[in-house]
Amino acid sequence: MISTMHSKRFVTLALLPALALYAFFVIIPIFWSAYYGLFEWSGVGASTFIGFENFSEALHDPVFWKALKNNLIIVAASILGQVPIALVLAVLLRRNTMLHRFIRSAVFMPMVLSTVVVGLIWGYIYHPQFGLVNYLLQLVGLDSWTRGWLSDPEVNMYAVSVPIIWNFIGPYLIMFIAAIQNIPSEIDDSCQIDGTTPRQKLWLVTLPMIRDTINVVIVMCIAGSLKAFDQVFIMTGGGPAQSTELLATYMYNNTFNIYRYGYGSAVSTLIVIISMAMILVSQLVFKKKDS
Repeated sequence: MISTMHSKRFVTLALLPALALYAFFVIIPIFWSAYYGLFEWSGVGASTFIGFENFSEALHDPVFWKALKNNLIIVAASILGQVPIALVLAVLLRRNTMLHRFIRSAVFMPMVLSTVVVGLIWGYIYHPQFGLVNYLLQLVGLDSWTRGWLSDPEVNMYAVSVPIIWNFIGPYLIMFIAAIQNIPSEIDDSCQIDGTTPRQKLWLVTLPMIRDTINVVIVMCIAGSLKAFDQVFIMTGGGPAQSTELLATYMYNNTFNIYRYGYGSAVSTLIVIISMAMILVSQLVFKKKDS
């Protein structure tokens, strides 16, 4: 009992510096931003208290809702793209051979690149004149399919979703591989004795046992997608005509382009609230399936 108490005390003390840094750099700024959202402030000079007018203005702005709709497309693309691809690759690359390690490193490599570099690369890939996508379409005789992928409002949100999916598959792949490798070997032996097919093992054993990891990955997808900014800002800047505007680019443009720091703070607070609400819904859905 005494050793257990000492162990818990040691863990608590060891976590305190990290918790203090997290609170100072994350938690406090969130509340500080919500506080500034109650003011009309240009970033310099005096500020004027206006209550919840900034929040009300954002919620009545059609551009805000358009940005939210675009963000939901990114969220759906991330969950339906990153999670299944990473899971399939984890099942295929779970062995620790040299070839599998090389492929895992290649899949993880985009995560090492700067998101700005990723945005620039994909901007050139989508370029209407000398981009790789249009070149390949022309090469196979599909000239009618070529278009300005980032300027066409019908497809540009789906086009910008592809780099985001490609960029963040690697971390989820590593998480899934770690979860699969932590499944006790006795379970594999039992499956072999029972004559379980690979498909049955995947659906009835592997997926249920890494369910918590899948849940964590989905939460990370939601949180990461709602704060997506870099790639889209580099590729389109939120245009044309705000057709690729996201909540983060909407906040940035209002804060730093027209110097409405109070309004930008209100929008950033709304992003946090929406993110927490969506994560809560995902947790409730998982708990409902478990019950």
